[in-house]
Amino acid sequence: MSGAKRFFTTAGFLLQGYAFYALWSRSLVWPLIWPKGPALYVCVWLLYFSGYLLMNAMLTSELIEKTQLEADQIAARQIQQTLIPEKLEDIPGYEVESFYQPFRAVGGDYFDVIPLAGGRTLFALADVSGKGIAAALLAANIQALVRSLASVDPRPLTLARQINQHLSRYSPSDRFATAVFLLLDPDSGELTYVNAGHPPPIVSGLPSITLLEATGTPLGLMSDASYEEGKSALATGGSLLLFTDGLTDSITGNAFELMGHALDGAPDKCMSKVKSLMDVKSVEDDVTILLARRLGNAAGT
Repeated sequence: MSGAKRFFTTAGFLLQGYAFYALWSRSLVWPLIWPKGPALYVCVWLLYFSGYLLMNAMLTSELIEKTQLEADQIAARQIQQTLIPEKLEDIPGYEVESFYQPFRAVGGDYFDVIPLAGGRTLFALADVSGKGIAAALLAANIQALVRSLASVDPRPLTLARQINQHLSRYSPSDRFATAVFLLLDPDSGELTYVNAGHPPPIVSGLPSITLLEATGTPLGLMSDASYEEGKSALATGGSLLLFTDGLTDSITGNAFELMGHALDGAPDKCMSKVKSLMDVKSVEDDVTILLARRLGNAAGT
């Protein structure tokens, strides 16, 4: 409630209280007995009803604003749900799963799996600073940029540079996003990626795991930021795990070690094992998980 509304609501409450006091003391100006007779009751009624109308108007106005805000949040959530892939594109020889849980009605996480010419697949994951509608708007902006730019040049280095320049120019100075753009060649399992200040994705392939560490700063911080491409490979039977910091922050202990262990064992249980690491009481941010597994019958194996 704004300061002005709080003031008028308090004034209405005091008017009603003073009306009861005047009725008890038989006077509007104690210790003088004034006014007398029926005039006092008329004045008391006017005071009480004026206070009632004032309080009711302010509380009704506040209720309308809250209702409009809730309606806006519902609409924003419905729009954002259209930006989150309902069904991920099939990649021959691979299984891909996702999990998305916004902390509020809408979230600032974005992920996408985009099929490209030549059989390649682009994985995109971003985490916008902040929460709520402002973060969701910037996440939607990033989604539109990725989809638009990937149709022309899907190389992770090109995406990172162009999106960084766009956000640096057109976004508020206190808004930025960490992100990972990863290009998969399904035949060879080769991974080409740029990590813009994001928690490192995990490439699991027995007997070890590889962390795809940052190769540049978050998007939107500096227009002249430099980025480098990294290379890795996803072996047959291996897994690729991308996630936002909402997941790692909700895990008690060494998150990366625990997630690496969760990727071992039965492939069809990896996602449930990763999600089981989350401490529900510790979740204070949006959580996004993207998991890709290379099957034994992948092409080229």
